[in-house]
Amino acid sequence: MASNATQPIKDGTEAETIAISILGWLANEPELLGRFLSLTGMSVSTLRQSAGEPGFHLALIDFLMDHERTLMDFCAATGEKPERVARAHRALSGPPGLYTNSF
Repeated sequence: MASNATQPIKDGTEAETIAISILGWLANEPELLGRFLSLTGMSVSTLRQSAGEPGFHLALIDFLMDHERTLMDFCAATGEKPERVARAHRALSGPPGLYTNSF
């Protein structure tokens, strides 16, 4: 059987779990959280309102995927594999060529 790091992410639930893990990590990284808010145009209150939205989950994963150092810092802190974050990104992004991030 394939390890957890190599198993495909077949639905959005597992990808959303990874996204929520990213949010929890960002909550303990004020400088990165500020950067995320600045890049997305969100505020703390809109962040709270958007936390359950699929587009928000994708925005969290996009934030890591757009900056390798941040991705690697997240993975080091949480034990998550970068490959799984990339698969979560694909699971939430939809078919290739379709960009659904609304943030």
